[in-house]
Amino acid sequence: MKIKILSSILGLILSVSAFGAQTEGNGNFQEKLASFETQGGKYGIDSVKCITELSLYQEAFKQWKKSNYKSAIVNEFIPHWRWVFLNCPIASENTYVNGLKIISYYLKKATNDEEKNAYLDTLMMIHEARIKYFPNHYKTGRSQIGSLKGKMGIDLFMLAPERCEKAYNILKESVEMEGSKSSTAALVYYFRATIKMVKSGKADEELIIDTYDEISSIVDQNLIKYKDKAKYLSQWENVKGNINNTFEPYATCDVLVKIYSKKFEANPSDIVLLNKITKILKKKKCTKSDLFFNSTEALYNAEPTPESAMLMGKMNIEKEAYKDAAKYYLNAVDMIEDPLEKADIYSDLGKIYYKLNDYITARSYARKAIALNPADGMSYILIGDLYAASASKCGTNELTKKVAYWAAVDKYYQAKRVDAELTELANKRISTYSKHFPQMDVIFFHDLQEGASFTVECWINETTTVRAAK
Repeated sequence: MKIKILSSILGLILSVSAFGAQTEGNGNFQEKLASFETQGGKYGIDSVKCITELSLYQEAFKQWKKSNYKSAIVNEFIPHWRWVFLNCPIASENTYVNGLKIISYYLKKATNDEEKNAYLDTLMMIHEARIKYFPNHYKTGRSQIGSLKGKMGIDLFMLAPERCEKAYNILKESVEMEGSKSSTAALVYYFRATIKMVKSGKADEELIIDTYDEISSIVDQNLIKYKDKAKYLSQWENVKGNINNTFEPYATCDVLVKIYSKKFEANPSDIVLLNKITKILKKKKCTKSDLFFNSTEALYNAEPTPESAMLMGKMNIEKEAYKDAAKYYLNAVDMIEDPLEKADIYSDLGKIYYKLNDYITARSYARKAIALNPADGMSYILIGDLYAASASKCGTNELTKKVAYWAAVDKYYQAKRVDAELTELANKRISTYSKHFPQMDVIFFHDLQEGASFTVECWINETTTVRAAK
């Protein structure tokens, strides 16, 4: 008896699918849907029968819903739902919402591939019909096509992962349409479909990286958008973790460099490609590769920006090519208007010239940084370090070879005054270099007194206070 009922129901479903939906490759959903007509307005040509059939199936559907979609009553009302679906397709959007529930119920009970494919094709046709007849959200009036395609792609991938290419294309279209408004589920399944495409040999590994880059951008936008809304923030953080975990096997520097080296060699002046390469390699901390350096340099030469100039500067610092690093930092500072950003670059330039043993220039940039950002304690630390490093070179006797430490310690005190977070660092230096102050007997020998003013000469030329070693 059960088999007989199921066969009867399958016959009804197949009649809905009679437009040609047998397998993925046979028939076009749009062609099938083109056969639907909406003559006669909302309730079709026979409005009385439409309203009657609509009422019959909806009342029974409510009872089925109360059974948690398990009751056999679905077998009784499906003919009424089918009539509404075929004859008055714009009567209610719930025809499609409920239809997806109904067909999913039978899909789970399918006993062979033929039945499964028939139900699945019907499910896809219901999705397409909803998109065709209800392209806009009933409340907002805005397009919901992208969102509905997302749901369609998720269903197809979950129920038939072997149809990953079709699911991927649907989900890709959804994400392209929705952008930052894409649902978290659509993004997760879009990435899963991408992985499946590569594993099944239908795409290269590069697609995984491109899709990851696309999805990551959307996730990051939403993390910023919902930073003050804990519930939504948690959802997006979970998506980020899910995507990153899935991507991990493909995120090694060796894989990334291998994939993008070929593309870089083929198109070394493609700005879009260069941006993509530098972004993904930087994100995955593959910045020590030749590819990263070469692509960043090419990007800077093609389209100089403060960011690319700074990046080139940092890479040259890592290579200890300090003169080249200084050149890029100077180019960057010329392109920046924000005073605090300029201050940061000047501070970095000070450190670079310290490495080049050009203490006068190093101090000059540190002072420029402080002028733009008086709270820049690290630049005071740098000047102190410059003075301490010069002490023995700036004197000829036991006193003058140590007076630079007075000036150095003065700068460390200034550092912690303007930036309390530097207190520990500054105190360590104060403790270290206070021990290098001249001894009390040396101070007396040179006819000086503690607390008196003293001008440190040499290149330093700072007035400080006489102090004995501690």
